[in-house]
Amino acid sequence: MAQHDNGDLTAAAGSAIEKSEPLQVSSGTAVVSADAIANPGLPPHRERVTDIDPAKERQAARRVSTLFLLSILGSVFAVVAYIIFPIVPGDPGSVRLNTLFLGLGITLGLIPLGIGAIYWAKHLMRGDEITEQRHSTRGTEATRAKAVEVFRLGNEESGFGRRTLIRNTLIGALAVTPLPAIALFRDLAPAEDPVKLYKTTLWEKGTRLARDPSGTPIRAADVTLGSVFHVIPEGLHDVEGVLEEKAKAAVLLMRLKPEDLNELPERADWSYQGIVAYSKICTHVGCPVALYEQHTHHLLCPCHQSTFDVTNHCEVIFGPAKRPLPQLPIAVDSEGYLVAQSDFLEPVGPSFWERSA
Repeated sequence: MAQHDNGDLTAAAGSAIEKSEPLQVSSGTAVVSADAIANPGLPPHRERVTDIDPAKERQAARRVSTLFLLSILGSVFAVVAYIIFPIVPGDPGSVRLNTLFLGLGITLGLIPLGIGAIYWAKHLMRGDEITEQRHSTRGTEATRAKAVEVFRLGNEESGFGRRTLIRNTLIGALAVTPLPAIALFRDLAPAEDPVKLYKTTLWEKGTRLARDPSGTPIRAADVTLGSVFHVIPEGLHDVEGVLEEKAKAAVLLMRLKPEDLNELPERADWSYQGIVAYSKICTHVGCPVALYEQHTHHLLCPCHQSTFDVTNHCEVIFGPAKRPLPQLPIAVDSEGYLVAQSDFLEPVGPSFWERSA
């Protein structure tokens, strides 16, 4: 009887579970969202001294104008200093003076301008906080008219139209500030025609070939087969602007077997017993060509790997260079020293100068 009762109870419970509604689970620790915090609004506006005292307002306006005037003076000083203290080639002291006073002038031109703008905004422009609603990019005509009104109010609140002294000094400072940059950019242009500068060097008829950097003249007998010399004109160190002149006149001197040279008929007398001289300045972008491969008779520019064949008038056999290295005609004087027959007969250095002619 008990078993029967238990079975009936189990079946009844199962039937009740199948027919019952889903169990309701307690929310437990679920957080119930509270009401949003009310907008506290903006804090009360604190008036500044310049808002209360007209004398302080005028004093602040004079300070801003003074800063703008100082900016004008700084920019003018930078231009004047750049002219008064020019950079003299070969004089490190002139570089230091030019950099010092030019930097001071630009600093005096920019810093007071920035400080004056900040001081103006913090002490004279409208200081209370405002809130605006975001609108779509393109508004109605009424909205566009409202924008014009906003600009008008901004002009009134900043005092730009009313404070003529501040406005005029600001305009003057902004107009004068770019002058140092204009002077600097203008001076980047070469003082002389670059085509003319690169068409001539210190080489001339009878100038002895000298070792670089000692300046010792070179005898033809000193140049052995397979050797290479870095060469400058004799007396180069006594010339004003030695670095600029050396950059144009630097030469590489090599000796090959005469039968290895494929010389053009018009250049047959430009060499001496297999000794040839070529410009050391690469015709690509002006890097020094200083690597000589003795077995292949190739000159290599280490910057962009332009390769020149010495046996064929230094024609380009690889790399971005577009024309051969200029050849210096050489001979031997009565004392056995190597001398130049003339200057280079074509511009040395990058082909840009040749294309500009």
